[in-house]
Amino acid sequence: MVGTCAVAQRGQRDEGNAIALRAAAGVKEMAYGSHDLQKLDFWRGTKDKAPLVIFVHGGGWKRGDKNNATGQSKAPHYRAQGYAFASINYRLVPDATVEQQASDVAAAIAYLRNNARRLGIDPDRIVLMGHSAGAHLSALVGTDPVYLQNVGLRPSALKGVIPLDGAAYDVPAQMRDGVAFMAKTYQQAFGLDPARQRALSPYWHAPSPNAPAFLILHVDRKDGARQSTALADALRKNGTAVKLQAFEGKGMRGHMEINRKLGEADYPATPVVDAWLREVFGR
Repeated sequence: MVGTCAVAQRGQRDEGNAIALRAAAGVKEMAYGSHDLQKLDFWRGTKDKAPLVIFVHGGGWKRGDKNNATGQSKAPHYRAQGYAFASINYRLVPDATVEQQASDVAAAIAYLRNNARRLGIDPDRIVLMGHSAGAHLSALVGTDPVYLQNVGLRPSALKGVIPLDGAAYDVPAQMRDGVAFMAKTYQQAFGLDPARQRALSPYWHAPSPNAPAFLILHVDRKDGARQSTALADALRKNGTAVKLQAFEGKGMRGHMEINRKLGEADYPATPVVDAWLREVFGR
C-alpha cells in the first residue's frame, strides 16, 4: 500500500511539473520529425545567440515524456542563466529500437542547429543533458559519431554532454552485474546479442571521436556509480575532457532526486552544473 501511495504521489508531482513547465515563459512545442513523438519543447533564451541546453528524459527506454520527466526547475533556471532550453521526446521501445532513439536525439539536435537564427540560439554552443535512459542516449550520441554524422554533423557540434545518473554506459556489463529487477527492461531495449549491446554502449565508443567534454554525475547507487566511473575512465584514457562527481542520495530515491531537483538553488548539483556550463560555453 505504501508503494502504491508513493507512486500516486509521484504521479501528482509529475503532473504538477508538467503544468509548471507549460507555464514557464516562452515555451513552444515544435516537431523535428514526422512521428508524433518526434517533438520538442523549446524555451527561448533571454538574449539573442543564447547557448542551448537540450534535455533527454529517462524512463527505461520505454516510457517518459518531455511534459513530465524534465523536472520543474531546469527550464526556468537555465533561462535565468541566459541560456535557451529544449526538452525532447523520442520514439519508445518496443515500437522503436534504441538505435532509432539515438537517431531521434541527433535529429532534434540538427533541427535546433538548423533553425538557430530563427530560435535565437548559438549553433556552436550546445550542450546535451540526459537522465537515466536519457543519460545513456546522450552519452551514446556524444561518443558514437555515426548518429550525428547521419544528420550531417560532427561530434564537435556539441560543446559537451551531461549524463545524469545513468547505469547503461557499458550495456553488457550492466546486464551481467546490474540489479535483477531491471533485467527485463534491459533485455527489451538491448536484446541478447553481445555485439549489439557493445554497439549501443558509450563505454565501447570511448576511442571514437567524441563530444569535447563530459560532466558525468551520479548519486549513491552502486550500478550508477560503477558505470559512471568506468565511462569517465575510458573517456579520459582516450583524451576526452571529463569531470566526474558523486552526490548524496541513496538508490532509486536519489536517482529520481537528481533529475527532479537539478536547477533548484539549494540542490548541490546545481552550482556544479552551472560552473561547468559557464566554462564550456565560455561565459
